[in-house]
Amino acid sequence: MPKSSVSQALNEVDDTIAEEDVSTATENIFDVSKYKISATPESRTLTIDGASFDVKVKPLSWSLRNQILSKSLKWDTSGSTVFDGDAYVRECLKEMIVEAPWGRTTESFLITIDHRLGGLLETLVPKAFEEEEGVDVEKIKGGF
Repeated sequence: MPKSSVSQALNEVDDTIAEEDVSTATENIFDVSKYKISATPESRTLTIDGASFDVKVKPLSWSLRNQILSKSLKWDTSGSTVFDGDAYVRECLKEMIVEAPWGRTTESFLITIDHRLGGLLETLVPKAFEEEEGVDVEKIKGGF
């Protein structure tokens, strides 16, 4: 094989290896943007008694959700914790709903609504305690 053909073949092999290295490297690069919540509120249409209305909801960050959750846990005199689900839901709704037909979602507003609207709004709130995907609760309970 002539020298130029060998050089050309080696260059092609080097290019192929370099492309594979770059491809593999880009697959393994951590992209934090995949894990950040959106700053843009999401519009949700809710229906109650045949009437529909839109609300704009922003997602809770992991940290803010944990802060609200922590504020909703109270210690009793025996050292046990008691979870105040009402406080958790109200605080989440006040943080999450950024636009609604009633204006700002405040404590004053929330104490004036009935169980029908309250229950509907509660569906917007993330569960306080969720099992993580792939976690076998029985395995954890039984020990490792």
